[in-house]
Amino acid sequence: MPGVELEVRSRLEPPEVAEVEALQAAATAAGTDEPLGEQSWLDLRAGGGGGGDVTARAGHDGRLVGVAHLRGGEGSFSVEALVCPEVGQPAEVRRALLVAARREVARRGGGRLLYWVHHCTEPRDREVRDLGFHPVRALRQMRVALPLAQPAPPPPEGTALRPFRVGADEEAWLAVNNRAFADHPEQGGWDLQTLRRRESTPWFDPSGFLLAEDESGRLVGSCWTKVHRDSDPPMGEIYVISVDPAVQQRGLGRVLTTAGLQHLAGRGLAVGMLYVDDANSAALALYSSMGFETHHVDRAYAVEVGPASQWTDTPTRRPTP
Repeated sequence: MPGVELEVRSRLEPPEVAEVEALQAAATAAGTDEPLGEQSWLDLRAGGGGGGDVTARAGHDGRLVGVAHLRGGEGSFSVEALVCPEVGQPAEVRRALLVAARREVARRGGGRLLYWVHHCTEPRDREVRDLGFHPVRALRQMRVALPLAQPAPPPPEGTALRPFRVGADEEAWLAVNNRAFADHPEQGGWDLQTLRRRESTPWFDPSGFLLAEDESGRLVGSCWTKVHRDSDPPMGEIYVISVDPAVQQRGLGRVLTTAGLQHLAGRGLAVGMLYVDDANSAALALYSSMGFETHHVDRAYAVEVGPASQWTDTPTRRPTP
């Protein structure tokens, strides 16, 4: 797109973050699902952190028309891009942003760059492949009407549910969560700071963060919910659900999911929602049996970026695997 000016930044000041928020609101109003994910927003509003940088701000005629946010290091990076829905050539703006992100990865020594496309469509899929990326993951957003038509199953014998207690349950929850998601790229490996940052968000509500304990008081699972009042329609999300690997195959996942959905229905919400990896066949079967249906799919694409000495601005199209 002629006239696009790119500015690479490691930090945005509060007025600049407000510009990105306005851009996000315009994209949402135009019917685009959230282009920047939660972790990107946590980094932006904190002024950067967790390895996150605002890689590029794209301007045209004095106004912000796009932002790319890069996170990571040591050979592994991820990027998301947000483009103004009213810009004349959005694909060219995205291309400029992604080239800037790839150049930054090359400057840091190169590595694998993961690019998330939310609510991916066939035209976007072709666009991303033409930039040299290839698909590596798919994440389904599934929804269900609330309240559930089916009755709640009883908890396993000796198991009781209670709300999360801020300041008391963090360490125990982190231990179970990290065991349950030991191989998960986003949900595993959380530390206290990661959890505290979410506890400090306006949406955090410990009454909707349900913990399952066995008869000895040991934490064995949890269902953490999140309310999206500004979505259309308003929705309640099963934000994180985890079961200790030591007690899996006892039906606790269904019990926790149902309890979380009941809590959300009690908040007056008529739609429940969650995200599940397309490769997780067991979870897909569970949620489908509860009445969930796929609403849309987010896709992650990857490209290998060489170090700066090998850098080229010309993307290489890769064959479809």
